[in-house]
Amino acid sequence: MEILETSFIYHYINRRIIHSGRILMKTFAIGDIHGGYKALIQCLDRSEFNYEEDKLIVLGDVCDGWSQTKECIDHLLQIKNLVLIIGNHDFWVLDWMLNGDKPVLWVTQGGESTMESYGFLVASEGFPMLPVAHIDFLKSGVPLYIDSKNRVFVHGGFDRKKDVWEQDQQVFMWDRELIRRAWNTSKQGGSKPKKFTEFEEVFLGHTPVSSLGGLDKPLNFFEIWNLDTGGGWEGKLTIMNVDTHEYWQSDVVHELYPGEHGRQGKQLRQRITDNE
Repeated sequence: MEILETSFIYHYINRRIIHSGRILMKTFAIGDIHGGYKALIQCLDRSEFNYEEDKLIVLGDVCDGWSQTKECIDHLLQIKNLVLIIGNHDFWVLDWMLNGDKPVLWVTQGGESTMESYGFLVASEGFPMLPVAHIDFLKSGVPLYIDSKNRVFVHGGFDRKKDVWEQDQQVFMWDRELIRRAWNTSKQGGSKPKKFTEFEEVFLGHTPVSSLGGLDKPLNFFEIWNLDTGGGWEGKLTIMNVDTHEYWQSDVVHELYPGEHGRQGKQLRQRITDNE
């Protein structure tokens, strides 16, 4: 239960909030995991996330990239209060799990590693035998989540000029225009709007901060927070307490997986290397 009132006396013990002898729920959001199980564990440990009491909002793209997508989902299933925002990579993986589809774009951008984490080779024929709990986990994903404080959590973005409930799921998964427009507007001279959307805050991933002038730290433009700090590429995975904006990060993820290529995938990386 989230406590909105501020008139109580709180005691801080080991950075956990205690009221009337009960630990209160903290709400965290985590950026694009992309199969980085080791990074996921580091973020949960470093933030002292409580698997029974706290809430975790996963901003999408649990799957594809590093070699441990299966382990990531196994571990996320242990969290009692979890909201999964479905990302475009999760959508691809679910399509593969349900229908056996293997589009080249998906395979070359991390899908191969996901299949191999389940013991299924790209060239294999037939239908993969997969854990039902993992299929159900991805099926439980929602395209958009709005909490009681009018904060919205989405993978990619949305059209801020339209009612979000009238927009297609593909927009929520793939949009980059929202964060890019916020970034561009923040750089312009003259007067700027106080808010960029109708929401109190927006938390999203999908667009690496490195493409917006950042390095590997979360970026904030107006009320919008971008938590895709490059965990699938050359950066880190980030988890944030959405009430305080305190955040914790993994080590550089590719250093946790020496010899792997993350989102670049084996085939894509080989083509890049051949052309260098």
